[in-house]
Amino acid sequence: MAKSSNQKLKQLYLLKILSEYTDETHALTTRELIEKLSEYNVNAERKSIYSDIEALNTMGYDILNDKNRNHYGYYMASRNFEMPELKLLVDAVQSSRFITEKKSRELIGKLEKLCSKYDAGKLQRQVYVSDRQKAENESIYYNIDGIHEAIQNDRQISFRYYEWDSNKKMRLKKEGQRYLVSPHMLIWNDANYYLVAFEGESGIIKHFRVDKMVELSVENAERQGKEACLEFSSAIYSRKSFQMFGGEEVAVTMLCEESMVGVMIDRFGKEVSMRQTQPGWFRVRTEIVVSPPFFGWLAGMGGKVKISAPKEVAEEAESYLKKVLEQWKE
Repeated sequence: MAKSSNQKLKQLYLLKILSEYTDETHALTTRELIEKLSEYNVNAERKSIYSDIEALNTMGYDILNDKNRNHYGYYMASRNFEMPELKLLVDAVQSSRFITEKKSRELIGKLEKLCSKYDAGKLQRQVYVSDRQKAENESIYYNIDGIHEAIQNDRQISFRYYEWDSNKKMRLKKEGQRYLVSPHMLIWNDANYYLVAFEGESGIIKHFRVDKMVELSVENAERQGKEACLEFSSAIYSRKSFQMFGGEEVAVTMLCEESMVGVMIDRFGKEVSMRQTQPGWFRVRTEIVVSPPFFGWLAGMGGKVKISAPKEVAEEAESYLKKVLEQWKE
Protein backbone atom coordinates (compact mmCIF):
# COMPACT_ATOMS: atom_id res chain seq x y z
CA MET A 1 0.00 0.00 0.00
CA ALA A 2 1.37 3.41 -0.99
CA LYS A 3 2.32 5.69 1.85
CA SER A 4 0.42 8.97 2.23
CA SER A 5 2.30 12.24 2.05
CA ASN A 6 1.58 12.68 5.77
CA GLN A 7 3.50 9.50 6.62
CA LYS A 8 6.80 11.39 6.45
CA LEU A 9 5.47 13.76 9.11
CA LYS A 10 4.49 11.03 11.56
CA GLN A 11 6.74 12.20 14.39
CA LEU A 12 5.51 15.77 14.05
CA TYR A 13 1.88 14.63 14.18
CA LEU A 14 2.69 12.44 17.16
CA LEU A 15 4.24 15.43 18.94
CA LYS A 16 1.18 17.55 18.08
CA ILE A 17 -1.17 14.90 19.53
CA LEU A 18 0.85 14.51 22.73
CA SER A 19 1.03 18.31 23.16
CA GLU A 20 -2.69 18.89 22.63
CA TYR A 21 -4.28 15.82 24.23
CA THR A 22 -2.02 14.85 27.13
CA ASP A 23 -0.74 16.27 30.39
CA GLU A 24 0.00 14.97 33.87
CA THR A 25 -3.61 13.91 34.41
CA HIS A 26 -4.45 12.83 30.84
CA ALA A 27 -2.45 10.09 29.11
CA LEU A 28 -2.92 8.23 25.82
CA THR A 29 -2.21 4.52 25.34
CA THR A 30 -0.32 3.23 22.34
CA ARG A 31 -3.61 2.10 20.77
CA GLU A 32 -5.12 5.58 21.29
CA LEU A 33 -2.06 7.24 19.77
CA ILE A 34 -2.36 4.99 16.70
CA GLU A 35 -6.05 5.92 16.39
CA LYS A 36 -5.26 9.64 16.68
CA LEU A 37 -2.57 9.33 14.00
CA SER A 38 -5.02 7.64 11.65
CA GLU A 39 -7.17 10.81 11.82
CA TYR A 40 -4.27 12.54 10.04
CA ASN A 41 -4.09 9.70 7.50
CA VAL A 42 -0.92 8.37 9.12
CA ASN A 43 -0.40 4.64 9.61
CA ALA A 44 1.52 3.41 12.65
CA GLU A 45 2.41 0.23 14.50
CA ARG A 46 3.21 -0.28 18.18
CA LYS A 47 6.95 -0.67 17.63
CA SER A 48 7.12 2.49 15.54
CA ILE A 49 5.30 4.46 18.28
CA TYR A 50 7.91 3.33 20.81
CA SER A 51 10.82 4.34 18.56
CA ASP A 52 9.20 7.67 17.62
CA ILE A 53 8.65 8.62 21.28
CA GLU A 54 12.22 7.63 22.06
CA ALA A 55 13.39 9.88 19.21
CA LEU A 56 11.30 12.80 20.51
CA ASN A 57 12.76 12.36 23.99
CA THR A 58 16.23 12.35 22.48
CA MET A 59 15.37 15.69 20.85
CA GLY A 60 14.66 17.15 24.31
CA TYR A 61 10.92 16.60 24.77
CA ASP A 62 9.79 15.18 28.11
CA ILE A 63 7.38 12.36 27.26
CA LEU A 64 6.77 9.77 29.96
CA ASN A 65 4.98 6.43 30.11
CA ASP A 66 3.27 6.10 33.49
CA LYS A 67 2.17 2.50 34.04
CA ASN A 68 0.94 3.15 37.57
CA ARG A 69 -2.06 5.20 36.52
CA ASN A 70 -5.63 3.95 36.35
CA HIS A 71 -5.55 5.13 32.75
CA TYR A 72 -1.92 4.46 31.93
CA GLY A 73 -0.18 5.67 28.82
CA TYR A 74 2.10 8.33 27.39
CA TYR A 75 1.87 11.99 28.31
CA MET A 76 3.77 15.27 27.94
CA ALA A 77 5.37 15.65 31.36
CA SER A 78 6.81 19.15 31.03
CA ARG A 79 6.49 22.15 28.71
CA ASN A 80 8.21 25.46 28.08
CA PHE A 81 5.63 27.18 30.31
CA GLU A 82 4.12 25.83 33.50
CA MET A 83 0.41 26.39 34.11
CA PRO A 84 0.92 29.11 36.78
CA GLU A 85 3.20 30.97 34.34
CA LEU A 86 0.56 30.83 31.58
CA LYS A 87 -2.12 32.06 33.98
CA LEU A 88 0.13 34.96 34.91
CA LEU A 89 0.72 35.88 31.25
CA VAL A 90 -2.96 35.55 30.34
CA ASP A 91 -4.05 37.70 33.27
CA ALA A 92 -1.47 40.33 32.29
CA VAL A 93 -2.90 40.42 28.75
CA GLN A 94 -6.49 40.58 29.95
CA SER A 95 -5.84 43.31 32.51
CA SER A 96 -3.76 45.53 30.20
CA ARG A 97 -5.88 48.47 29.12
CA PHE A 98 -3.69 49.29 26.12
CA ILE A 99 -4.39 45.87 24.53
CA THR A 100 -7.69 45.92 22.66
CA GLU A 101 -10.37 43.31 23.29
CA LYS A 102 -9.79 41.76 19.86
CA LYS A 103 -6.02 41.50 20.30
CA SER A 104 -6.49 40.16 23.86
CA ARG A 105 -8.53 37.26 22.50
CA GLU A 106 -5.93 36.58 19.81
CA LEU A 107 -3.00 36.61 22.27
CA ILE A 108 -4.81 34.41 24.78
CA GLY A 109 -5.64 31.97 21.98
CA LYS A 110 -1.93 31.71 21.15
CA LEU A 111 -1.04 31.17 24.80
CA GLU A 112 -3.61 28.37 25.02
CA LYS A 113 -1.66 26.47 22.36
CA LEU A 114 1.25 26.23 24.79
CA CYS A 115 -0.68 23.79 26.99
CA SER A 116 -3.03 20.82 26.56
CA LYS A 117 -6.65 21.34 25.51
CA TYR A 118 -7.68 20.41 29.06
CA ASP A 119 -5.53 23.12 30.63
CA ALA A 120 -6.59 25.57 27.90
CA GLY A 121 -10.13 25.30 29.24
CA LYS A 122 -8.85 26.19 32.71
CA LEU A 123 -7.14 29.25 31.26
CA GLN A 124 -10.39 30.48 29.74
CA ARG A 125 -12.17 30.20 33.07
CA GLN A 126 -9.21 31.81 34.80
CA VAL A 127 -9.24 35.00 32.74
CA TYR A 128 -12.89 35.73 32.04
CA VAL A 129 -13.22 39.34 33.11
CA SER A 130 -16.12 41.49 31.91
CA ASP A 131 -16.37 45.24 31.31
CA ARG A 132 -12.70 46.09 31.74
CA GLN A 133 -11.87 49.31 29.95
CA LYS A 134 -9.73 48.45 26.92
CA ALA A 135 -8.01 50.54 24.27
CA GLU A 136 -9.66 50.94 20.87
CA ASN A 137 -6.60 51.81 18.79
CA GLU A 138 -5.64 48.58 16.98
CA SER A 139 -2.48 50.20 15.59
CA ILE A 140 -0.82 50.37 19.01
CA TYR A 141 1.12 47.14 18.36
CA TYR A 142 2.55 48.52 15.13
CA ASN A 143 3.31 51.79 16.95
CA ILE A 144 5.36 49.92 19.56
CA ASP A 145 7.16 47.96 16.85
CA GLY A 146 7.89 51.16 14.91
CA ILE A 147 9.19 52.93 18.02
CA HIS A 148 11.56 50.05 18.83
CA GLU A 149 12.76 50.02 15.22
CA ALA A 150 13.43 53.77 15.33
CA ILE A 151 15.36 53.53 18.62
CA GLN A 152 17.42 50.61 17.36
CA ASN A 153 18.27 52.39 14.10
CA ASP A 154 18.74 55.82 15.74
CA ARG A 155 15.93 57.47 13.74
CA GLN A 156 13.21 60.03 14.46
CA ILE A 157 9.51 59.25 14.17
CA SER A 158 6.47 61.29 13.18
CA PHE A 159 2.81 60.73 14.04
CA ARG A 160 -0.54 62.36 14.62
CA TYR A 161 -1.85 62.58 18.17
CA TYR A 162 -5.46 62.60 19.27
CA GLU A 163 -7.55 63.35 22.36
CA TRP A 164 -11.18 62.72 23.28
CA ASP A 165 -13.77 65.51 23.10
CA SER A 166 -17.00 65.86 25.12
CA ASN A 167 -18.91 63.98 22.40
CA LYS A 168 -16.69 60.91 22.94
CA LYS A 169 -15.12 61.47 19.54
CA MET A 170 -11.43 61.27 18.74
CA ARG A 171 -10.05 64.68 17.82
CA LEU A 172 -6.57 65.23 16.41
CA LYS A 173 -4.41 67.71 18.33
CA LYS A 174 -2.51 70.54 16.62
CA GLU A 175 -5.26 70.55 13.96
CA GLY A 176 -3.95 67.27 12.63
CA GLN A 177 -0.35 68.39 12.16
CA ARG A 178 2.26 65.70 12.60
CA TYR A 179 4.54 65.53 15.63
CA LEU A 180 8.24 64.97 14.89
CA VAL A 181 10.23 63.57 17.83
CA SER A 182 13.30 61.52 18.68
CA PRO A 183 12.16 58.41 20.62
CA HIS A 184 14.18 57.48 23.69
CA MET A 185 12.29 54.79 25.60
CA LEU A 186 8.89 53.30 26.42
CA ILE A 187 7.50 53.49 29.96
CA TRP A 188 4.75 51.34 31.44
CA ASN A 189 2.84 53.50 33.94
CA ASP A 190 -0.68 53.32 35.38
CA ALA A 191 -1.70 50.53 32.94
CA ASN A 192 -0.63 52.55 29.88
CA TYR A 193 2.37 52.70 27.56
CA TYR A 194 4.10 56.09 27.25
CA LEU A 195 6.79 57.15 24.80
CA VAL A 196 9.54 59.34 26.24
CA ALA A 197 10.98 61.42 23.41
CA PHE A 198 12.97 64.56 22.69
CA GLU A 199 11.04 67.16 20.70
CA GLY A 200 13.42 69.24 18.60
CA GLU A 201 10.92 72.07 18.08
CA SER A 202 10.63 72.84 21.80
CA GLY A 203 14.01 71.44 22.82
CA ILE A 204 12.61 69.46 25.76
CA ILE A 205 11.79 65.87 26.70
CA LYS A 206 8.09 65.01 26.42
CA HIS A 207 5.99 61.89 26.86
CA PHE A 208 3.09 60.64 24.75
CA ARG A 209 0.44 57.95 25.28
CA VAL A 210 1.25 55.30 22.67
CA ASP A 211 -2.42 54.30 22.23
CA LYS A 212 -3.23 57.90 21.22
CA MET A 213 -0.67 57.93 18.41
CA VAL A 214 -1.86 57.26 14.84
CA GLU A 215 -0.18 57.08 11.44
CA LEU A 216 3.25 56.59 12.99
CA SER A 217 6.16 56.66 10.56
CA VAL A 218 9.89 56.06 11.03
CA GLU A 219 11.79 58.94 9.40
CA ASN A 220 15.26 59.03 7.83
CA ALA A 221 16.50 61.85 10.09
CA GLU A 222 18.87 60.89 12.91
CA ARG A 223 17.65 61.22 16.49
CA GLN A 224 18.29 64.44 18.41
CA GLY A 225 18.67 65.26 22.12
CA LYS A 226 20.68 62.17 23.00
CA GLU A 227 22.63 63.88 25.80
CA ALA A 228 19.44 65.13 27.46
CA CYS A 229 17.86 61.68 27.21
CA LEU A 230 20.90 59.92 28.70
CA GLU A 231 20.24 61.74 31.99
CA PHE A 232 16.63 60.54 32.02
CA SER A 233 15.76 57.59 34.28
CA SER A 234 12.39 55.95 33.61
CA ALA A 235 12.21 54.34 37.06
CA ILE A 236 12.97 57.59 38.90
CA TYR A 237 10.62 59.62 36.68
CA SER A 238 7.76 57.16 37.25
CA ARG A 239 8.17 57.55 41.00
CA LYS A 240 8.33 61.36 40.82
CA SER A 241 5.35 61.89 38.51
CA PHE A 242 1.69 61.12 39.12
CA GLN A 243 -0.35 59.74 36.19
CA MET A 244 2.51 60.94 33.94
CA PHE A 245 1.45 64.60 34.33
CA GLY A 246 4.14 67.15 33.59
CA GLY A 247 5.11 69.92 35.97
CA GLU A 248 7.95 71.50 37.91
CA GLU A 249 10.22 69.05 39.70
CA VAL A 250 10.58 70.07 43.35
CA ALA A 251 12.17 68.56 46.47
CA VAL A 252 9.10 68.07 48.70
CA THR A 253 9.04 67.18 52.39
CA MET A 254 5.93 65.44 53.73
CA LEU A 255 4.89 64.71 57.30
CA CYS A 256 3.20 61.28 57.51
CA GLU A 257 1.45 59.12 60.07
CA GLU A 258 3.30 55.91 60.88
CA SER A 259 0.60 53.83 59.14
CA MET A 260 1.71 55.43 55.84
CA VAL A 261 5.19 53.84 55.81
CA GLY A 262 4.13 51.09 53.38
CA VAL A 263 2.33 53.59 51.14
CA MET A 264 5.46 55.77 50.89
CA ILE A 265 7.75 52.84 50.10
CA ASP A 266 5.34 51.46 47.50
CA ARG A 267 5.09 54.86 45.84
CA PHE A 268 8.68 56.18 46.04
CA GLY A 269 10.80 53.04 46.60
CA LYS A 270 12.84 51.73 49.52
CA GLU A 271 15.58 54.29 48.82
CA VAL A 272 13.31 57.23 49.74
CA SER A 273 14.60 59.44 52.56
CA MET A 274 12.53 58.75 55.73
CA ARG A 275 13.11 59.89 59.33
CA GLN A 276 10.94 59.62 62.43
CA THR A 277 10.17 63.05 63.90
CA GLN A 278 7.95 62.18 66.86
CA PRO A 279 6.09 59.11 68.13
CA GLY A 280 3.61 58.01 65.47
CA TRP A 281 4.92 60.37 62.77
CA PHE A 282 7.79 60.39 60.25
CA ARG A 283 9.12 62.73 57.59
CA VAL A 284 9.66 61.89 53.91
CA ARG A 285 11.78 63.96 51.53
CA THR A 286 11.75 63.21 47.80
CA GLU A 287 11.67 64.81 44.36
CA ILE A 288 8.10 65.31 43.09
CA VAL A 289 6.72 66.50 39.76
CA VAL A 290 4.17 68.91 41.25
CA SER A 291 0.81 68.53 39.48
CA PRO A 292 -2.95 68.27 40.15
CA PRO A 293 -2.78 64.42 40.33
CA PHE A 294 -0.18 64.78 43.10
CA PHE A 295 -2.55 67.00 45.08
CA GLY A 296 -5.37 64.53 44.46
CA TRP A 297 -3.15 61.72 45.74
CA LEU A 298 -2.50 63.73 48.92
CA ALA A 299 -6.23 64.28 49.42
CA GLY A 300 -6.77 60.54 49.12
CA MET A 301 -4.53 59.98 52.13
CA GLY A 302 -7.26 61.48 54.31
CA GLY A 303 -5.05 63.93 56.23
CA LYS A 304 -2.45 61.29 57.10
CA VAL A 305 0.09 62.92 54.75
CA LYS A 306 0.82 66.67 54.82
CA ILE A 307 3.25 68.86 52.91
CA SER A 308 5.62 70.56 55.35
CA ALA A 309 8.01 72.09 52.78
CA PRO A 310 8.44 74.00 50.64
CA LYS A 311 5.80 76.49 51.71
CA GLU A 312 4.95 77.41 48.11
CA VAL A 313 3.96 73.81 47.23
CA ALA A 314 1.89 73.48 50.41
CA GLU A 315 0.04 76.71 49.56
CA GLU A 316 -0.46 75.57 45.95
CA ALA A 317 -1.95 72.26 47.17
CA GLU A 318 -4.25 74.08 49.61
CA SER A 319 -5.38 76.50 46.91
CA TYR A 320 -6.05 73.68 44.45
CA LEU A 321 -8.08 71.60 46.92
CA LYS A 322 -10.10 74.66 48.04
CA LYS A 323 -10.92 75.41 44.41
CA VAL A 324 -12.10 71.82 43.87
CA LEU A 325 -14.23 72.01 47.02
CA GLU A 326 -15.82 75.29 45.88
CA GLN A 327 -16.69 73.71 42.54
CA TRP A 328 -18.46 70.87 44.33
CA LYS A 329 -20.54 73.38 46.29
CA GLU A 330 -21.80 75.09 43.13
